[in-house]
Amino acid sequence: MMTKKIRTAILGASGYTGAELLRLLHGHPAFEIVALTGDSQAGKEMDAVYPHLRHRHLPKLVKHTQVDFTAIDFVFCCLPHGTTQTIIAGLPAHVKIVDLSADFRLFDPASYAQWYGHEHQATDLQKTAVYGLTEHHRDAVKSARLVANPGCYPTSILLPLLPLFSARLVQPETVTVDSMSGVSGAGRSVKQELLYNELEGGASAYSIGAHRHMAEIEQELANIAPQQISFTPHLAPFTRGMLSTIHVTLTEGVTVENARTTLQQTYANEPFVQVLETGGPSTHQVRGTNQCFISLHKGRFPNELIIISVIDNLVKGASGQALQNANLMVGLPETTNLELTAVFP
Repeated sequence: MMTKKIRTAILGASGYTGAELLRLLHGHPAFEIVALTGDSQAGKEMDAVYPHLRHRHLPKLVKHTQVDFTAIDFVFCCLPHGTTQTIIAGLPAHVKIVDLSADFRLFDPASYAQWYGHEHQATDLQKTAVYGLTEHHRDAVKSARLVANPGCYPTSILLPLLPLFSARLVQPETVTVDSMSGVSGAGRSVKQELLYNELEGGASAYSIGAHRHMAEIEQELANIAPQQISFTPHLAPFTRGMLSTIHVTLTEGVTVENARTTLQQTYANEPFVQVLETGGPSTHQVRGTNQCFISLHKGRFPNELIIISVIDNLVKGASGQALQNANLMVGLPETTNLELTAVFP
């Protein structure tokens, strides 16, 4: 059992992923929260921003420039995309980091510039980052100083796809994905399209054919076989949760049962991935947990496989996977403080 506390800062604690980390870290045996930043909310008590945390006696929110990082051991960075590069590059060398933004997920600077519209500001650090899809990069995460936490959509899509492509059970260039995300995935900023009257009772597709997470998914799949995917995300009128419907073409002679067995064998000893024998999962079944539930189904077309994958976008899709990675980085079981039961109904 670890006796020395790990002095921990959460940058961007006033956003949803920061608040979710505070929930997941409550009672953690190692991580001690000593600094919380939220530049737009600096000077406020945390319970003024999130009243549900009023009983936690947390540090007051400050600007990131006010934090003495020489007295910090670990940083969870929950800042918006494009804002973390110079901040993380300026941290002392002893500080370990899990970055929940997209800033260090793409390893090719040219690809980053293409998808995010500006040059990367910390390319030397970018080369050292480990992509934190824990189940597939566990050993690298353990020894990493900087982990780039995967995006929510890529997590729900890559967990079922990577084992199938590794086993050559799926034909390349046949992946089509439609995903639905809860509104919390859009963050806490006030936007017209996220107002109740604009959103309630409807759903909409966005970033059609151009969502940035495609680059992240294709980067991981390219480790097996270079390919492009078709991906369309949708905003759905619920708060948290993500459901991805994935259509692929099986290799000739491969059955749905073969694919299911491969996933079951791959994840048999994984605490946070469940491959269902029958039925299809619901986002309610994983709400508030670090779980990914996966089901496989025979499609109507020849060799068509339909995969349903559900996660909580704020937990396995963000803060939960961040804590899973952080636990490994400090030598703890990855399940520490994450063995949660879904909030249902």
